[in-house]
Amino acid sequence: MKNEKEILKWLNNELSSEEIEDLKQSENLQTLEKIAHYASQLETPKVDAHAALEAFKAKNHSKKKTKVRTLDFKALYRVAAVLVVMLTSAYFLFFNNTKSFETQIAQTKTVTLPDNSEVILNAASKLTFNEKKWADKRALTLEGEAYFKVQKGQTFSVNTTAGVVTVLGTQFNVKERKNYFEVNCYEGLVSVTYNNETIKLPPGKTFRVINGIIENVEDINAQNPSWIQQESSFNKIPLNQVIAELERQYDIKIKVKGVDTSKLFTGSFTHTDKEIALQAVTIPLKLSYRIEGKTIIFYTYDVK
Repeated sequence: MKNEKEILKWLNNELSSEEIEDLKQSENLQTLEKIAHYASQLETPKVDAHAALEAFKAKNHSKKKTKVRTLDFKALYRVAAVLVVMLTSAYFLFFNNTKSFETQIAQTKTVTLPDNSEVILNAASKLTFNEKKWADKRALTLEGEAYFKVQKGQTFSVNTTAGVVTVLGTQFNVKERKNYFEVNCYEGLVSVTYNNETIKLPPGKTFRVINGIIENVEDINAQNPSWIQQESSFNKIPLNQVIAELERQYDIKIKVKGVDTSKLFTGSFTHTDKEIALQAVTIPLKLSYRIEGKTIIFYTYDVK
């Protein structure tokens, strides 16, 4: 093969006649002719200077690395949690004006309302009301049992799941338990709305509903409910309701064996001595009981 300079001179037609004749005698002529043929087919590309400049700018811009930030989800969760706490706190601070009072098992609590009315909550009860709206509407919600001493003024309402009690200024007791609703009036006049019907209760009168049935109840002579003096009293009340009250006052669990819990009980039990309370309930009904830890078993004499 000839050297690169001779080949370039041949491609550019710069060889002398003697050099051409010498090349023809070369065994590489055929190869060189192919090179010359294909070289003649090549065209020098025409360059559009403006387009080339714009292409360069675009290419150069695309080379700039775009900063991609990976989301730190843990950090986002922490920020979200803080925001939730802040928003919740702000809501309760500025918008939530609900006051709530609650008692546990074997506990009572006295609550003074914004108008100086007084409420005494019995065990396992809850009272809620809107403090901000109290001046315009004296209304609260009761779950459980409470004794009210209401100052005179505009309408005072006690809402329960069973019915609504409305007064102007009086003293009364409301008990709303499972399958049991009772209102006792001790002073003034009490209005009870139950199943869209309204009943007026003067002092000494009681409105009672057990298992959805309105009961006839004897007049009461007491000045206030007995549980205020740490004693629960019952007048022809089903045993299952008495058992439920024992459990609330003593934090115990009572089970029965061969006992009819629908039988009626009249009597009372103290909140200060469990043994005496159990005897006060079982002896009149001719029942026996045994204590197994916090569980009490009620049974008839012939069932153990």
